[in-house]
Amino acid sequence: MKLLVFSDIHHDLAALRRLMAMEADYYVAAGDMVNWARGLDSVGPILQTKAPKVYVLPGNHENADQIDAFCQEFGLNTLHGKHFQAGAHTVAGLGHSSPTPFNTPGEYSEAEMAQRLAPLADPHPEILICHCPPLGTDLDEAAPGRHFGSQSVRDFIGQVQPAWFFCGHIHEAAGRETRLGGTLARNVGKQGYLLELPD
Repeated sequence: MKLLVFSDIHHDLAALRRLMAMEADYYVAAGDMVNWARGLDSVGPILQTKAPKVYVLPGNHENADQIDAFCQEFGLNTLHGKHFQAGAHTVAGLGHSSPTPFNTPGEYSEAEMAQRLAPLADPHPEILICHCPPLGTDLDEAAPGRHFGSQSVRDFIGQVQPAWFFCGHIHEAAGRETRLGGTLARNVGKQGYLLELPD
């Protein structure tokens, strides 16, 4: 079973076409397909080539209602606050980010992030995908010593311990991997990451 996870395309349509050319059983777009929610109509037809195997999260540049409408229009699946079964593997997802200095469309307070993560603990996710990385890790470091992730995401990973965690949001940390207890965690960025699991 192959699961391709990517994030932060920010309207790089060439990068998105490259990702959609890869063979996978499931594709998860972990937020920020565009900038300030503009241009989703140009992204949709590219993702649609792999529908209905595509799942989408809102980043901080899109809000949940926009992504719901986008998925409905192009025959895709929203993963925001939901689970799905990838073969024998349970996948859960939550979009948006903790507050940024830019007042983007998809931001949660830490309290709301924690509240929206809590239901994802049951059924237990083997794979957790969020737009926002956990605070104070290699995955959210935008510059030396400057971290912009979510404490609520980090706490939830610590409590639930999924086998894998994937995120985006902090472009400078794309491609970085770390371990949080029993969880292997990775900032996938727009180059994406192909997770291969037994069926």
